[in-house]
Amino acid sequence: MKKIFNFLFLSLLIIDVISCDNEDQEQLIISAKGSGAITAPAPGSMYILNPEENQLNTILTLTWNPADYGVPTEITYKVEFAKSGTEFAEPFLAGSTTNTYLSWNISELNGAAVTAGLLPFVEGELDIRVISTIGSVSNTPQIAELITINITPFTTDLPKIAVPGKHQGWDPPTAPLLAASAFGETDYEGFVWLTIEGDEGFKFLAPDQTGGFFWGNTDWGDDGTYTGKLIDKDGEDNCKVTADGYYLVKADTEALTYSTALVSWGIIGNATPTGWDSDTDMIYDPVTRTLSITLDLVQQDAPDNGIKFRANDGWDLNLGDSGADGTMEFGGDNIGVAESGNYTITLDLSNPREYTYSLVKN
Repeated sequence: MKKIFNFLFLSLLIIDVISCDNEDQEQLIISAKGSGAITAPAPGSMYILNPEENQLNTILTLTWNPADYGVPTEITYKVEFAKSGTEFAEPFLAGSTTNTYLSWNISELNGAAVTAGLLPFVEGELDIRVISTIGSVSNTPQIAELITINITPFTTDLPKIAVPGKHQGWDPPTAPLLAASAFGETDYEGFVWLTIEGDEGFKFLAPDQTGGFFWGNTDWGDDGTYTGKLIDKDGEDNCKVTADGYYLVKADTEALTYSTALVSWGIIGNATPTGWDSDTDMIYDPVTRTLSITLDLVQQDAPDNGIKFRANDGWDLNLGDSGADGTMEFGGDNIGVAESGNYTITLDLSNPREYTYSLVKN
């Protein structure tokens, strides 16, 4: 009986080994037989992305035929985007799926297009391809023939202009910037250190299509009357100030006006040694483009108490922090001081309309 059992066991083992060998042979005959063509959208389709529309709305659905590997097997598909003409040298992975379709909403497609190298508000060509693979190690890749679509992406960054001049060596790429209040607006503002050295002044300069600031772009200067009027024609004068210092600079490139207001920033509040009676002046650092001071502060809770930043020892221009999120608003809430001690206080106005501060206990 024991011999019969051993014989049956050996027979089953042989059958199992043969079965495994057959499975291995079946895997070995899997081969790439067809990549599966993209069926939608049609090549040359045009997409103008709108920042005012609901960004979660689906804008693009890509579909393709199943790839063929000769036997039924699960296939993974990767979709890659690339700026047309780059031959996918640096592809952007736009998604991965085991289905034969993928969709993107407006926000996703806009981000992918800009990341792939398309310029905001400029129609550009985007190449799309689908790569199919099988197995956990991505075996036997097949690449479907690419299609090209036309996309006009956007940016929600605030529009900016540069302020090159004697104060920074007339070098547009490194010039301080002014920002508009919103996309589509032309009311630029920002804080700039200006100088009267050499009586050379400054100008306002628009970016090119890539967002770069270079001579040859549109620029604006004074109309020659020095009454705050701009012109963008050849022969305009440089804008000028009457003293070295830190200025709130405003320019409207549609109304063709500009203004400069000399500002001296200080800290005031019942957390400071002089309370709400007087400011403690801050010092501007032209290297870091920030203002700072080291000061003893007393614990005070916001929003009713604490500190604020104000200019020129008055309340016409002051900054606080509504929401206690580290960003500044004109006329914002008082800033609380969580613990009494000696602090280094920094006010950073170098990023126009995105003003920040820090309180670091020493």
